[in-house]
Amino acid sequence: MSGAALGLEIVFVFFLALFLLHRYGDFKKQHRLVIVATLLAWYLCFLIVFILPLDVSTTIYNRCKLAVNSSPAESNGSYVTLAPSKQKCFKPWSYIPDGIMPIFWRVVYWTSQFLTWILLPFMQSYARSGGFSITGKIKTALIENAIYYGTYLLIFGAFLIYVAVNPNFNLQWNQLQTIGIAAANTWGLFLLVLLLGYGLVEIPRSHWNGAKRGYLLMKTYFKAAKLMTEKADAAENLEDIMEEVRKVSESIKYNHPLRKCVDTILKKCPTEYQERMGRNMDDYEDFDERHNTYPSEKSLVKLHKQVIYSVQRHCRTQVQWQILLEQAFYLEDVAKNETSATRQFVHTFHSQEPENKIIQYFYTPTVEWYWECLLRPWFYRVLAVVLAMFSVIVVWSECTFFSTKPVLSLFAVFIQLAEKTYNYIYIEMACFLTIFFLSICVYSTVFRIRVFNYYYLASHHQTDAYSLLFSGMLFCRLTPPLCLNFLGLTHMDATISHKNTQPTAYTSIMGSMRVLSFIADGFYIYYPMLVVILCIATYF
Repeated sequence: MSGAALGLEIVFVFFLALFLLHRYGDFKKQHRLVIVATLLAWYLCFLIVFILPLDVSTTIYNRCKLAVNSSPAESNGSYVTLAPSKQKCFKPWSYIPDGIMPIFWRVVYWTSQFLTWILLPFMQSYARSGGFSITGKIKTALIENAIYYGTYLLIFGAFLIYVAVNPNFNLQWNQLQTIGIAAANTWGLFLLVLLLGYGLVEIPRSHWNGAKRGYLLMKTYFKAAKLMTEKADAAENLEDIMEEVRKVSESIKYNHPLRKCVDTILKKCPTEYQERMGRNMDDYEDFDERHNTYPSEKSLVKLHKQVIYSVQRHCRTQVQWQILLEQAFYLEDVAKNETSATRQFVHTFHSQEPENKIIQYFYTPTVEWYWECLLRPWFYRVLAVVLAMFSVIVVWSECTFFSTKPVLSLFAVFIQLAEKTYNYIYIEMACFLTIFFLSICVYSTVFRIRVFNYYYLASHHQTDAYSLLFSGMLFCRLTPPLCLNFLGLTHMDATISHKNTQPTAYTSIMGSMRVLSFIADGFYIYYPMLVVILCIATYF
């Protein structure tokens, strides 16, 4: 089984990322490069979360081998050792051979950093550009990212000057690399705690409220009223933009040099508007530069950008409106069926999509009634309580993981108890559940947040290219500090445990943060405590 677990998880995580991207993106309409770049970013981040527990179990096994094979005289206190007769190491089923994990982490980490700091920001500007040629879009993207790249170069330069001026440091390449990693992780940890504080409260609360039928129905009514306003605003905005397109199309005739740009804009308009404008066109009338004023190419680029945005927003609100109506009708049906004497679920409106015959065979009206009207509320309540317990444990551990004597972090206690008996299945399951819950709290917040209409992840293939790329950037920036925070909670990071033991392969790639002591001993340890304040603020 050596290395088989790693291979299986690599394949499984790829299809998981592909499934989620298919739910939010549109493979048919969006550019292939956007799909590939977003898929790669999501895949690498999910991969780190799933593979890290294997790294932990492999590291514990390697520590055991070192403790058995080295005598106290040979170790000189470097490793905690036991007599060979008193300790025996058992190889975990998911053991990964030496040399594979460092290469794997190095490729995954630096690829994700290249995506989040260089490629994805450039592709964001390229996707939002209204240029009519590849050269024009690239030029616009370079100009927009000049300030962006300059800001981060300035921050990195400040770190570099601090280390270079300090006489206690002899600046080397590996230390320079560590400074870059520390700068990226510091930015990521700052955002991570903000998102984590929201998710730790909102996820248990949303499941608890999910058991309240009346609450869900009233919330759906509120969403419907809000979405109706947004839908009307999107339709009105689209009408205004189409009126501008009509005026431009009528003024720029077939033999005008900018007519190709107008035709490109028309292709992005909805079909009914294209037909309406086509009927009103008179292509046999020549243009006259002396008597007419024509829009510039720059104004056409701006109009092209507005058309793309308004059409996408209009389509998204239309789809979301239909989905929300179906959800409201279904919740109303649940309320009506709760008092049903026949205990069979009756739908007021049947779904337009054909149902799967296998699901229809097992999920009968009787089964649906018992699930929706009886079992589901209790299931959601129990799940909410379990999630709330996890949240309390996370908050407690975030506030106490710096304490090593005694060990107060509950996650570290669980891992150390399992390490004594070398129960690798338990170690991997405990690590996976911990980091998976942390990831759900952070990633679900990324999927929920909305920055006006510039960033919004909408399901049912309604997310635009800009938001997909932005989510990929956030994932790549949040995942490395999330994993370091997890290793700190479990005391697998030597910076936290203060033990001179073999580090995990992931920690060895990240480098020793002792190069910047004020970050390693200060910010990384005490800043996560703010999660308590954020949880209280979110709760109230």
